[in-house]
Amino acid sequence: MISTDEINTLLSGNGNVVSQDGKKIGSIGQIFTDDRTGEPEWVTASTGLFGSGESFVPLSQATVTGNDVQVPYTKDQVKDAPHSDDKDGYLTVEQESALYAHYGLEDTTTDQADLYGNPPVYDQDAPTGPAVTGEYAETETGRPTEGHDTSGANTDDAMTRSEEQLHVGTRQTEAGKARLRKYIVTEQETRTVPVSHDEVTITREPITEANRGDALSGGDLTEEEHEVVLHEDKVVVDKEAVPVERIKLGTEEVTEQQTVTEDVRKEQIEFEDDTHTTGDVNTDRA
Repeated sequence: MISTDEINTLLSGNGNVVSQDGKKIGSIGQIFTDDRTGEPEWVTASTGLFGSGESFVPLSQATVTGNDVQVPYTKDQVKDAPHSDDKDGYLTVEQESALYAHYGLEDTTTDQADLYGNPPVYDQDAPTGPAVTGEYAETETGRPTEGHDTSGANTDDAMTRSEEQLHVGTRQTEAGKARLRKYIVTEQETRTVPVSHDEVTITREPITEANRGDALSGGDLTEEEHEVVLHEDKVVVDKEAVPVERIKLGTEEVTEQQTVTEDVRKEQIEFEDDTHTTGDVNTDRA
């Protein structure tokens, strides 16, 4: 019988469940004790793909060696044992009965007495965990004919590999606004224009027969004044507002290339074979 100290050793180390011929069956997962006696009754071994599933092994004939526990069963026997997700940390009566039958042991779940000699009482309807799984196709020898789920309820004969696919599109958003604004500025403009003015000229001419009559038309000695009007050009500036051009706003679509980089996740599946090297499953599609 395995002692409490040995239980603590098994749970504190990185121990394994080994077969009767000393080969590793799987790493130690949990140890289940009898609710009435507190004695260790079952140990779970991680036997599923990548250690994802746990198989129950009875401890009634087990021995402890270091951090390992050795049981008188083969790895195939343990892997083919009925499974339970034991999410509540308990095994139901039906689950224990199925395990006893698988290992060819006497079923003691219905005739054991508690510490006080009274027959055990089981709540058949208590929610202590789901029923034993492992309902997959078997041959006449009881060995499975195809792969099955060892990590929980047997739901499929294959794994589904999923991956994220990157989908890139565009969404039109408002990038800003453009506007025309008219305002007035003042500039200096220089033009050159011709201007003219009158200047006084004095002409002297001698008395001739031709102008003698005009010269003697007045008195002999008189006082007179003569004048002439002088003219000049003044520069006149006039401004007129005239339209010179039309300006309006519009849009033009320009297309350019933009590179997007994003992380995508994908599931990878690898296989484990006790007789061959572990490797990746080729997921390339034809």
